[in-house]
Amino acid sequence: MIPNQLIEQLQQAKHLVILTGAGVSAESGIPTFRDALTGLWENFDAEQLACKDGFLADPSLVWGWYEWRRNRVLKAQPNPAHLSIAKLAKRVPKLTLITQNVDDLHERAGSLDVLHLHGSLHHPRCINCGTPYRHLETEPVGSESRIDPPTCSRCKGLVRPGVVWFGEPLPADQWALSEQACQNCDLMMIVGTSGMVWPAADLPYMAEKLDVPIVQVNPTITSFNGLAKFNLCGKAGEVLPKLYAATFSDL
Repeated sequence: MIPNQLIEQLQQAKHLVILTGAGVSAESGIPTFRDALTGLWENFDAEQLACKDGFLADPSLVWGWYEWRRNRVLKAQPNPAHLSIAKLAKRVPKLTLITQNVDDLHERAGSLDVLHLHGSLHHPRCINCGTPYRHLETEPVGSESRIDPPTCSRCKGLVRPGVVWFGEPLPADQWALSEQACQNCDLMMIVGTSGMVWPAADLPYMAEKLDVPIVQVNPTITSFNGLAKFNLCGKAGEVLPKLYAATFSDL
């Protein structure tokens, strides 16, 4: 059941901010970062593979793991949650989409100008000079094995995954735009995120301090339950289409 008050607030919203987390991608079959590793990776902790020191210690192991992850993404498809968010953007005056996910499923569903707080699997760069690297169609992607990373065309440094590793700051431009959006919106929705990863988890609190109503969509209880004005319990791919239909189908 979608609360009538939420329907009214969504219909009247001038600037909707949506923050998505791993739960949204998981519904497309993409393992969350903290899922148990298997195969070649089962003897390694994900945090060992997601840091600069781990990459420098064994570049082929780390690059192979990220290529395995990227291959899973390339095979996945946007789910109804991704599609509903893209549809919402066409029905509200302004929608800012902020994601903690490193895939491109929001873009493939039709969302534009997505703010990626944790980078992207699809935008690697040189570890030394930062020159962007473009994946080639002929490159092996996703075999569960070590893969030597390519080298930079400018300085011959190793190309690293384009994600934010442990111990690294978030992209300054993406964070600044996210903060600005949360401080200027009139409704915020948090979808499929546990609120355990900071500083991304601080964004809803920024909005709430300004009396912005918070909507949470999650199948489980999270740290945001006490913060949210509306808690919609369920999978994002089931709840968001119902919310969209209840709000805009009769307009």
